[in-house]
Amino acid sequence: MTTFTGPEICKLEAHEVVALLRKGELSSEDLIAASEARLAQVEPAVNAVPVVCADRAREAATTLQGDADHPGWLAGLPIGIKDLTPVAGVRTTFGTKALADNIPKESDPIVTRLEARGGVVMGKTNTPEFGAGANTFNDVFGATLNPWNTRMNAGGSSGGAAVSLATGSLWLSHGSDHGGSLRTPAAYCGIVGLRPSMGLCASASVTGFIGEGVQGPMARSVTDCALFLDAMAGFEPRAPLSFPAPDTPYQEAVKRADTKLRIGFAPDLGGYAPVDADMARYLARAMTAIEGAGATVDEACPDLTDLERTYHVIRGGMWAANFIKAPKSLTQHFKPTLAENLSFGLSLTAEDIANAQLSRSLIYDNMRAFLERYDVLACPVVGNMPHVQTEEWVSEVGGQTLTGYMDWLRFTFLATVAGMPAISVPVGLSDDGMPVGLQLIGPPRGEAKLLAAARAVEMAMGGPLGPIDPVTPKS
Repeated sequence: MTTFTGPEICKLEAHEVVALLRKGELSSEDLIAASEARLAQVEPAVNAVPVVCADRAREAATTLQGDADHPGWLAGLPIGIKDLTPVAGVRTTFGTKALADNIPKESDPIVTRLEARGGVVMGKTNTPEFGAGANTFNDVFGATLNPWNTRMNAGGSSGGAAVSLATGSLWLSHGSDHGGSLRTPAAYCGIVGLRPSMGLCASASVTGFIGEGVQGPMARSVTDCALFLDAMAGFEPRAPLSFPAPDTPYQEAVKRADTKLRIGFAPDLGGYAPVDADMARYLARAMTAIEGAGATVDEACPDLTDLERTYHVIRGGMWAANFIKAPKSLTQHFKPTLAENLSFGLSLTAEDIANAQLSRSLIYDNMRAFLERYDVLACPVVGNMPHVQTEEWVSEVGGQTLTGYMDWLRFTFLATVAGMPAISVPVGLSDDGMPVGLQLIGPPRGEAKLLAAARAVEMAMGGPLGPIDPVTPKS
């Protein structure tokens, strides 16, 4: 039997570790110990997993070991859970002062599903307050830093999750997404993040019929992302939009990946979103490489009229519903951008909402027709490379001055409005060694097709990138 050191274990991909767990060549205890050691090594530099629950993980692993039934997709693999999602007995703060000492008595259904399928919760990953914004910092735990350059923004709101994967402290980490909350940090940290269809990875919510905020898998590779999606997916009666997982595992689709893709490439979504010159150059380079591997790439984009306003109305309605009955003891601590979100949501009129629903339906129809001609729509995840972490949000992209803190995230709005799955996959490094992410959007409930396309892109680009040690510039 092969003997692995802790550092060697941390470098393995999740599907490789699960295979070794099934063979008995590794144990959950081996993985917990390796994860603990790696967290101790990297966390002072990046602050990605501020709450570690190793003792709880060991208890869960012991229970799994004593279970005569099949241990599920994950077979005892330690995972991270974003700090917006309750885990029973584990500090869950939502990144807000009012809940700094909150310890839930019950886990969210997605956590219980993952645990039932062999996942062992190792810790909670950092997030901005209530997940608002693409820069992961809060008044409870502070800022999470990009491991490729710790001066830089790691993205958000699933920034801690992405960094935990990029540094090799965890093999899989749960995220969530409304305005790119798992796609942006995936792009900035050189890992894979999938925003699935509404209802596929069901979670509990007081606003269960508002489904645009979704739970999703984050991983170091597309194969690992498919494994995690298989573990997450499933019907949950407490979530009204929930639907069952398909009969064929998503991992099977990845195995059939073919680089002969039909790709519609929209470098600025038909002029909708600005792009910095360096980002445009990196993605054009990637598309050339993907085309060289056998894909057909056409520069094309569907009609996305009124996407901007439609997204903001949908998002505003979510914030209003989430917090309209919240006590002042909770909302009084909101950072200014979060308070503005709530105020905007409460200001919406019936006419605003009606027009947004009509526009949304038209955008969906245009995207559906477009994706009958192409396997995926490819576009940036975000129009710029990471800025310094101390810059809360990016105010200028492609020479355009932006006024709202969500403006620089416009490329992520489309999949959310259309309700279609989207994935961020690494496509190489920038001139100064930072990861570059490409967004692929798939057809309705087309996760299998999307994952296969992402794997084809990953193969064409020589990925995955693999875990790194945090890089802290000298000056």
